[in-house]
Amino acid sequence: MSQPKPLNLPFDPIDRAAETWRAHFGGSAAMAAVTSIMRAHQILLSQLDSLLKPYDLTFARYEALVLLTFSKTGALPLSKIGERLMVHPTSVTNTVDRLEKSGFVCRRPNPRDGRGVLAEITDTGRGVVRRATGDLMAAEFGLTMYAEDELHQMFDQLRTLRVAAGDFSAPSMRQDEEHGGLL
Repeated sequence: MSQPKPLNLPFDPIDRAAETWRAHFGGSAAMAAVTSIMRAHQILLSQLDSLLKPYDLTFARYEALVLLTFSKTGALPLSKIGERLMVHPTSVTNTVDRLEKSGFVCRRPNPRDGRGVLAEITDTGRGVVRRATGDLMAAEFGLTMYAEDELHQMFDQLRTLRVAAGDFSAPSMRQDEEHGGLL
């Protein structure tokens, strides 16, 4: 997997920023944590996008294809895709446009809503999801440095933040009646 260019600094810049923050503003645990999360996001997104580049995918486009793969019919309304991926409608449109240009999805009228449009995964899209997923799984999504129990703890810690932000009510794992699967 292609790694982002190492910084190779002789110190931890986030720890240094936290020390400086403490000297100027007081306690810095939240600042250090959020800055670490943001840096981890940059690192992981770079690694994942690098793995997905040979498939003409970004991680955002990969997520949309996986979502369609998990749906009962292989098709979802664009509004449902945005809801499930927690992104703005404009982002969904751009993502589906790119996937359509690559031949991974096609648009078709929504039979339940005369004005609506469904994005439907193609056979080519299903094949690319299988191959890309194999690469991501082999790379453990860029998290090879963590043991499985640490990954579960990380998920639980971040889930608390997502619940507090109103992403969902805990516990909230339900079968999606309209489209099948746990979505």
